Amino acid sequence: WHVADGLTVTGEAILTIAATIVIMIALTTFINHTRIGAAMQAVSEDRGAAQLMGVNVNSTISVTFAIGSALAAVASSYPLIGPYTGAMPGIKAFVAAVFGGIGSIPGAMLGGILLGVIENLSKAYISSTLSDAIVFGVLIVVLLVKPTGLLGKAMREKV
Repeated sequence: WHVADGLTVTGEAILTIAATIVIMIALTTFINHTRIGAAMQAVSEDRGAAQLMGVNVNSTISVTFAIGSALAAVASSYPLIGPYTGAMPGIKAFVAAVFGGIGSIPGAMLGGILLGVIENLSKAYISSTLSDAIVFGVLIVVLLVKPTGLLGKAMREKV
């Protein structure tokens, strides 16, 4: 589909965004409405307190890593995999989560989409060698303006 002068949206891009939205809704529902999701939230807040409340911390962490690995496999578009394949994508995933707001699944999705758009626009219009630096620069600006990320909420810490 031709959207604007020089901008075309492919069916693959629409399918990717639709799949991302479906996965985000499923993950949010899983985290907010299941017993293991509540356990995951409890372990992320305070591992010791969760264990005292009867949560099996080791199995919860295992399930969390399994879900993360499955999502990484869905998102992976690398034809060859080696020991250092995940270094930069891992850093960019962390940047996307921070950009969108740590602890917010919709924020992480928004951060990932914005990160991809910023990276591709900087490659197209500025410099392909500086695209990573531009992405990290935008992250710094966002964190200076809104330290919790775009959809993150400020949490008050009790003393």
